[in-house]
Amino acid sequence: MPHLYRLHPELEATLPHLALGTSPTPVRRLDALDTACKGGAEIWLKDDSVFGDGGWGGNKVRKLEWLLPDALRQRRTTIVTVGGLGTNWGLATALYGREHGLKTVLALIDQPEDDHVRAQLKRLRDSGAELHFTHSKARTILSAPYLLARHFTGFRPPYFLPAGGSSAVGAIGYVEAALELAEQVRAGELPEPSHIVIPVGSGGTAAGLSLGLRLAGLQTHVVGVVVNDTLRLDEPTLTGLAGRCAKLLRARGARIPENISPAGNLDIVTEYLGPGYGYPMPEAATAQALSADREHMTLEPVYTAKAMAALLDMNAHGRFGDGPVVYLNTNGPR
Repeated sequence: MPHLYRLHPELEATLPHLALGTSPTPVRRLDALDTACKGGAEIWLKDDSVFGDGGWGGNKVRKLEWLLPDALRQRRTTIVTVGGLGTNWGLATALYGREHGLKTVLALIDQPEDDHVRAQLKRLRDSGAELHFTHSKARTILSAPYLLARHFTGFRPPYFLPAGGSSAVGAIGYVEAALELAEQVRAGELPEPSHIVIPVGSGGTAAGLSLGLRLAGLQTHVVGVVVNDTLRLDEPTLTGLAGRCAKLLRARGARIPENISPAGNLDIVTEYLGPGYGYPMPEAATAQALSADREHMTLEPVYTAKAMAALLDMNAHGRFGDGPVVYLNTNGPR
């Protein structure tokens, strides 16, 4: 049973959930990385790369646990969404949607192509999704009415999702993850972290964690490392998404006090983007190699390696104080 149902039992009847992964995801101290970096706060890992029992894993699957049943509840048959050429989100949606009878239509925006993106694009072609290469954000916006109109089923529209599944419903996946982390802290599996570091590609993970940590009673700050310059991902925007998620939970019956606000525990950093979304960054390549060599941890260059580069640099400069700091690995290749 989701932790959210235990905290607010009334949601079980109003907010459907579809189990797509096994929880809790493991936590462990990254001792070898601590040793290699010499100083700063203790570094811990919450490994969401193992979340997801289907053809893809990671943070997108946590969102889909709430998004797919919401689409099914509304009797939709098609999901229309958007992502880059190497979108993890689009692939996860196509694979898990197909398992539950939902067709996925993807509008794909250009990004720098490397081996990682080319491999992911092949997986997308094999996933059964209907792909539309819209190339730019502007052309995607112009194409949206056509894609939506084309995929009506009778009088029922397709289920539209923003990039990354970062809607009020999608953010619930990381409200749940925050409650899960709090339970692991209470069980003594790790100390309460002062900070948790994540990449921010569309904002739903950061917004959900921000709200969920408040609901769980933890003082942990979310450090969101922006890796996407094609979307507005500043603190007010993500705090607004967290607020809409809280409003949705209240509307479904959760007794969340009005004085619980997601604001104040979210820090957004932008200096680790490099030349732009999807472009390589030497510091990220170093962090990726170091994580693989010292901790046998698989990161990718677009999101997770940049977030790790940020964590290591910020920790070296004492920005996490006494810590500990948790790195949330959102990458989930299969």
